[in-house]
Amino acid sequence: MSEVPRIALVGSPNAGKTTLFNALTGRRARVGNYPGVTVDHVEGDAQLGPERWATLIDLPGLYSLEPLSLDEEVTLQVLDGEMEQVGRPDGVAVVLDATTLARSLPLLGEIIARGLPTLLILTMVDELKARHGAVKVPILKRLLGIPVVGVVGTSGLGLDDLRQELQEPSGWRRASAETRAAIEEDRWSWGDRLYEEAVTPPTEQDRWTTRADDVLLHPVWGLLVFVLVMTVFFQIIFAGAAPLQDGLEWLVVEGLGGLVRQALPGGWVESLVVDGVIAGVGGVLVFVPQIVLILIMINVLEGIGYMSRAAFLIDRVMGWAGLEGRCFVALLSSYACAVPGIMATRTIPDPRSRLATILVAPFMTCSARLPVYALLIAAFVPATTVFGVFNLQGLTLLGLYILGSGAALLAAALFKRGMLRGRTYPFYMELPPYRVPRVKVIAAQVWRGLKAFLRKAGTVILAASLALWVLLSFPSPDPPPEMIPDTPAAVSWQLEQSYAAQVGKAVEPVFEPLGYDWKINVGLIASLAAREVVVSTLSQIYAFTGDEEDVKGLAERLRDERGPDGEPVYTLAVALSLMVFFVFSLQCVSTLAVIRRETHSWRWPAFAFAYMFAVAWVASFITYQLATWLGA
Repeated sequence: MSEVPRIALVGSPNAGKTTLFNALTGRRARVGNYPGVTVDHVEGDAQLGPERWATLIDLPGLYSLEPLSLDEEVTLQVLDGEMEQVGRPDGVAVVLDATTLARSLPLLGEIIARGLPTLLILTMVDELKARHGAVKVPILKRLLGIPVVGVVGTSGLGLDDLRQELQEPSGWRRASAETRAAIEEDRWSWGDRLYEEAVTPPTEQDRWTTRADDVLLHPVWGLLVFVLVMTVFFQIIFAGAAPLQDGLEWLVVEGLGGLVRQALPGGWVESLVVDGVIAGVGGVLVFVPQIVLILIMINVLEGIGYMSRAAFLIDRVMGWAGLEGRCFVALLSSYACAVPGIMATRTIPDPRSRLATILVAPFMTCSARLPVYALLIAAFVPATTVFGVFNLQGLTLLGLYILGSGAALLAAALFKRGMLRGRTYPFYMELPPYRVPRVKVIAAQVWRGLKAFLRKAGTVILAASLALWVLLSFPSPDPPPEMIPDTPAAVSWQLEQSYAAQVGKAVEPVFEPLGYDWKINVGLIASLAAREVVVSTLSQIYAFTGDEEDVKGLAERLRDERGPDGEPVYTLAVALSLMVFFVFSLQCVSTLAVIRRETHSWRWPAFAFAYMFAVAWVASFITYQLATWLGA
């Protein structure tokens, strides 16, 4: 055994394995990748005592060692020592939910039968006790012949005992030959006998879970509740975030921007900092309240246990599209970002279903689109009340999410009935009991998502903003003699001579039928780096042309923009067209890169970009023409 033991964490989904891993490793986790199979693994160093450490390997969750999907195959290879990059672990810690042992003991049997030193970790022991059930740990230890520890990962109960056990995996007893023989003969019968002898079943079922599921899983009432939950979800995003966003915008645009203008001498240095960095990055950061709210609500719904119910409800729709439940999980992950959503397709055993899911995942409305939608909705959709209850802006945002999700399912159905026709594999998912989410856990998850957004703002968006400042600043010829230098008219004329304007005007034949001018065109091109960059692009453009004495938010500037004829440049028709374009287009280099990585070919990312651009262009053209005809 190595000096620092390497211990594999294995368990079924929703057993609390990752929560336990985080509790043991703290912030010492790191994500790696198995070369050749593109499956991520997470390793972390856990301090178990003074000068005592162990490396924990958090492997993908699974229900059986009979692998169907790529990640399940990797777990099996690690346990068998066939993954050279990892090596055979010194021990296996099996994490099982104490409330579902009747279903999960056969998995434990499969692992024990492989002959590795094994430790059983029971989670959710507090929930089993609350239902007047119990695990007879001494009897379970005797029957299994391996150490057993009960823990509550979220509160830390039992973690000290667990750290003590993890120090010496070489000392873990191995199951007897007789036990292994019984498992190999029939692991299900072995699991049933073990459960009868070592577990006192709960005498009180979770009545709240049963009653809630009678409604939430009902084919009619459940769908109605789902629609209501989603509607309230998006109402809160606008109603709750609006005051915070207004305050943050004032701080960034007027507060920080004004202070920097006073502190720096005029000229290109001031312009670079104020018009480049503050306007570019700050134009995106003002949407942090919406990002935080959506992360809070998603994680609260998941923590409660509702997201699993939503997957059950949507299963019929997924079946119509030729997909199964694992595909829904991947698509659901894409609401945060398409990159982890596409990586989550590794759990899909059928290669055709996996490829179909990869090709439609970018339709799901990721958090990067939210600043674009929030800007355009705030600028052009009135905050009126519908039916006396609902905010029209929130309903518009809900409609955009539904449009993206519907497009994903429709495209998947076309792929699965056409070039990716094939069978679907069976899927089952355990519905966790309803739980009260812990504030600490929710806060950590929200901060993780927000940190990723801020990191992008400090790297990708900052780099794009600086590059765009250069393109907007040069060349800067003197205005015509009839124009007074440094006036808004003169600055606008100079801006139209810039390299950025030349690029935007060069692609006008493509985007003019959609209602876009050169400024939006520049934003669309820049947004390939990250979708939010279209917001920072417009922020920078209007920072160049804005009047320092009349500070306005970007939404107000877009509404007030007038052409030479005095007519508005941007109308509701233009805004709707642009929102629809972002619903369907694949404006994200990172997503294209991960599609290349997951499919081992440039053919599929090129295909995804091309077909989604075509869909976006046609849909936006129809939207703009129809909205203009209706007078929007």
